Amino acid sequence: MTDSLHGNRVRGFIIRWVVNALALLVAAWILKGIVISSYLSLFVAAFVIGLLNAFLRPIVLLLTLPLNILTLGLFTLVVNGIMLLLAGDVVRGFEVHGFFSAVFAALIMGCVSFLLNLFISDSGQIENVMIVTDEHRF
Repeated sequence: MTDSLHGNRVRGFIIRWVVNALALLVAAWILKGIVISSYLSLFVAAFVIGLLNAFLRPIVLLLTLPLNILTLGLFTLVVNGIMLLLAGDVVRGFEVHGFFSAVFAALIMGCVSFLLNLFISDSGQIENVMIVTDEHRF
């Protein structure tokens, strides 16, 4: 039973990592200020962004809580942009040219990740999507 649970967690982690890499790829495709030189750089950058979001982002969000409340949560985009800038400094082959490129990339990544994660369960399985249409016959 625990092997199955462990396998689901690993599969879920890998699928979410790939989703974040795809979101980063879409952001780089849309914005000229994000440059990815190789697929290895893409996956390493997605991994580093995941680590930064897991460990550093909660601390930064806590420290900037009053500003985040004042802006009704919009300052979170700035924090996400800062995480992208930090990842750009750490990962070779992943470049972020400027603050606004980072913030817009964070916005694009958030939207793409949200849309892709709608179809993925917590265990990492792709959920069935049912499209219901209403047919009218006259």
